[in-house]
Amino acid sequence: MWRSRAVWWMWSRLAVLTVAAGAFWLAYVLAKAWLDDALTWIDGHLQFAMGRDVTEAIRQAGAVSVAASIGGWLLLQGLRQIKAAEARYASARTGNTSSGVNSVQRRTIPRQLPPAPRQFAGRSAELAMLTDALDHATRAGTTVVISAIGGAGGIGKTSLSVSWARQHLDRFPDGQLMVDLRGFAPTGEPMSVAEAVRGFLYALGEDPTKLPADLDTQIGLYRSLVEDRRILIVLDNARDTAQVAPLLPGGPGCTVLITSRRRLAGLVTQHGAQLVNLAPLSEPEARQLLAGHLGDRRLTAEPEATAALLAMCGGLPLALSIVAARVIAQPALPLSGLADELADQRTRLGGFDAGEIPLNLECVFSWSHQALTGSAARMFGLLGLSPGPDISLPAAAELAGLPTTQARLLLHELETAHLVVQQVAGRHRMHDLLRLYATKQAHEHLSDSDREEAARRVIDFYRHTAHRAERLLDPHRHPVEIDAPASGCHPLPLADPAEAVAWLEAEHANLMAAQQLAAELGMHDHVWQLAWCLDTFHYRRGHLREWRTVWRTGLESALRVGDPAVISLAHRLLGDANLNLDDHEEALAQLTRSLQVAEKAGDLSAQAHAHRILTWANGRAGRDRAAHGHATEALRLYKELGLRVREAAMLNAVGWFEARAGDYDQARARCEAALALCRQHDYRVGEANTLASLGYIAQHTGRLDDALTHYHRALALFRGLNSVYYQANTLDRLGQVHVAAGRAGQAREVWSQAIQLYRGKGRPVDADRVQQELDALG
Repeated sequence: MWRSRAVWWMWSRLAVLTVAAGAFWLAYVLAKAWLDDALTWIDGHLQFAMGRDVTEAIRQAGAVSVAASIGGWLLLQGLRQIKAAEARYASARTGNTSSGVNSVQRRTIPRQLPPAPRQFAGRSAELAMLTDALDHATRAGTTVVISAIGGAGGIGKTSLSVSWARQHLDRFPDGQLMVDLRGFAPTGEPMSVAEAVRGFLYALGEDPTKLPADLDTQIGLYRSLVEDRRILIVLDNARDTAQVAPLLPGGPGCTVLITSRRRLAGLVTQHGAQLVNLAPLSEPEARQLLAGHLGDRRLTAEPEATAALLAMCGGLPLALSIVAARVIAQPALPLSGLADELADQRTRLGGFDAGEIPLNLECVFSWSHQALTGSAARMFGLLGLSPGPDISLPAAAELAGLPTTQARLLLHELETAHLVVQQVAGRHRMHDLLRLYATKQAHEHLSDSDREEAARRVIDFYRHTAHRAERLLDPHRHPVEIDAPASGCHPLPLADPAEAVAWLEAEHANLMAAQQLAAELGMHDHVWQLAWCLDTFHYRRGHLREWRTVWRTGLESALRVGDPAVISLAHRLLGDANLNLDDHEEALAQLTRSLQVAEKAGDLSAQAHAHRILTWANGRAGRDRAAHGHATEALRLYKELGLRVREAAMLNAVGWFEARAGDYDQARARCEAALALCRQHDYRVGEANTLASLGYIAQHTGRLDDALTHYHRALALFRGLNSVYYQANTLDRLGQVHVAAGRAGQAREVWSQAIQLYRGKGRPVDADRVQQELDALG
């Protein structure tokens, strides 16, 4: 039989090669590597029955006996003769069926990858992850499954997979299969497993008329055909794990890339997949992508418009491509014109449309939205209405009016669909363009009353939780009474000051946004009350500009409320914020107005509070005599009102200004009395401030060791209170004491810390002053 002759001939040729190469045993390793590459051709092209057994024998014989030089050359000649023999035997078999031997077929090598994207930027870390996974699996001899290349629509999943595949074609000599599984398509159903398998079988050279009818048998045939072949399989736009699992090869050699808008967790747990989740491009990467489309010269010519467009695209590759397509289609359109068109958030989404469905951002987003359950779609729309850049689980539950357990499930569904992400554990965030789409969905599918009730629920949640936080931070502050939580509102039960600060830091931007939303909805009591609830936090943490911002809004709402006590309070606290921003004139104007309103209303408490802040405003303006007068009047009123904690604070204030006037003995007596009163009432803020005053008195009377002791105790208290503002002041004065004591090194250390805190909290004047003192040390 001709097959026997072929086998005999190949073995005879190998015998010649073995004898000729036997002297070159020392080149074993190099020869084996060369031989493996050569025999890939044999595996791929000799399909008669002996193929795999014979090639394995060739591998063993050649690896042992062929040297890199002469032996390698002889083997090359032998392989050329083997190729010629294959052609002769195939020709001889044409039309000859009497032998009963199956026909010789060439193995089909599929090439289904589309061209690499013309423009591609960034993703170096993700590309490296894919390559590392392939390298690891190659060493381990396992199938590679890489899922989530995942992310929202338009994030660039397919571009990444094709770009990576095109860069590594040499790793897949047996071909590349790719299919769009239509998991998230504008119309129709996702591709069935049967359709996908048949497509792969056709691509692998199988006769469509001879495929088995049974799906499981087709899957088995597909897996047999790709077994031990180095093939890349790209499963694009997958719906879920069930759709892709039957398409995974059974043995080693293949690499599988899967892209999906969903997080395919089942692939991780069942098949050991590696997740590669895509985030928006960084600003430099986004600029690189846009420049690739439009040319760097075009962007450089309009830097402001370029920056605005990049910001509005938010690093979303599809949005950048749509911008580029619109500019290319309208050469006369300046970038500034397009930026102006997209500036209005209400109409921005409509501007991301280049005239075709794949280049219409709203359509692309809709394919993910359509796949959501009804409850998740409602949550998605409500999240578009939520104030602030992100949202916690408890706030999302309040927004939706749902139990936390149910809200968690809906957020998980949205996260699985890559419509929200958790950049910080427990905090969910949307891309800005997705947020605009969510807002539009809310307006189209939720009634006005549903939207307003959701907003009121979440604002009330923020207000009541912030009120709890404020009471923990300063329990001695005269409280503002707010109405009880509405039915269904569940404020967080914060346990202690540390938890209160952590919550306020995490929610700060949302609280600011909630106040603005409350103002837009005419919830004026909520507006000024939210400002009040943030007061101590803003003051201690040094968020001075934000402090002023909330009270500017708070004053507008207070005037609308019309209650003199609220109006006086708003003027006073806006004045206090201006004071801490060194805007002394505006501070004095606001504080004077606060006092006037309080006096007209006969409100002694509000008068005392106004005198207290006027004390510090005049002091910082260099009007120590006026400051002492306001402090003395505030002290009198607080005594009359029986407010012992405030009395302690003003005892310290009177003592401070007496020290400033050089009356150190009287000042020390006042401050020591104040310290005792603070400790009696566990008033730690007052204790820290009074210790700082005693440190100042000791510093200016030459008792440097006492000064250091007082300042260090004050600093420890301020740190425990998270009071960054006064930490900076105390470090500043500690440096002065160290300089007076000749300890320049320690002065440098504490002044460096003070400068960092001053600059971090927007106090450049103080930072520059200390920097000059630091520079003077040499």
